Amino acid sequence: MISLRSLAVALFTVVASGLVAADTPLSVIFVNQSPDKEIELFWENHNVDGEHPDRRRHEATIAPRGGWHKSQTFLGHEFSYVIDGQRHYVTPPPGNVNDEQFIMVAGSTDGYRVRCEVSVNSQQYMDYLDILVKPYWAPRAASRFLELVRNGYYDGVAFNRVVPNFLTQFGIAKDYVTRTRERELTLWDDFPKGVKFQPGIMSFAGSGHDSRTTEVFIVMSGISQRKLDQLGENTWETPFAVIEGDVEKSALKKIYSGYGDMPPWGKGPESSRIYDVDGYTRYLPKNFPKLDYIDRCYVVDEVGIGEEL
Repeated sequence: MISLRSLAVALFTVVASGLVAADTPLSVIFVNQSPDKEIELFWENHNVDGEHPDRRRHEATIAPRGGWHKSQTFLGHEFSYVIDGQRHYVTPPPGNVNDEQFIMVAGSTDGYRVRCEVSVNSQQYMDYLDILVKPYWAPRAASRFLELVRNGYYDGVAFNRVVPNFLTQFGIAKDYVTRTRERELTLWDDFPKGVKFQPGIMSFAGSGHDSRTTEVFIVMSGISQRKLDQLGENTWETPFAVIEGDVEKSALKKIYSGYGDMPPWGKGPESSRIYDVDGYTRYLPKNFPKLDYIDRCYVVDEVGIGEEL
């Protein structure tokens, strides 16, 4: 049987030049979240001069809106891609325990904007939250959130945990089949990039190492420094987005919070009960009629591209 290392060496050995790549195998997933641009990915071969035909090899064409390519490469190899006429270079860092890295090919973009239209003041009015998804803070989380938004996962979702001066949490789908399926698809943890939690920061919730699924939380204004310092101590709590604008004046402050935290810290909804088959048809409307909900979320720059929203 051919070992992974032998196979990887064979893939990156150029007989004509005698080149043999570095000896630490690495799987790299490159993801393109651009609304409408394909990205051409290249492998940069620094073992030959700039005029050599093998200096830059085409690796893959990556489709927009979540397209991806998995490269079996080696630690230290450099890749490049072009966005808006500018070439960007990336050398994937060491992988996780599975020798895998996850790279967002996003160029110099500041982020991807998502708007969520939401009810506020216990469903009396409609407002919106503008979310800037940051491609390099936590790329696995950012890609997963954008995927869920594009699939309409958050449409109709309840703000089931709203704790003033702490956090607002949501992410259990309205449809029973959907929420049951998606909660089984866990996400590996991201490598922390040193981004500190502060009001308006978003992160996936979790219950252990590599446990993230669909639930996310937003840090509320008024949170104490002690609680801020505690956020991020767990491996799954990694910022991936931020609410744009003044959090204090945003719709976040108007979402109904009268039920308090979930048990045992408060009298709010139990997440496990929302996942039950009658979570949205009986449990929430009967016991928590004042909750606010997301009407729909969408990627702002993708409006008018593909299917109509």
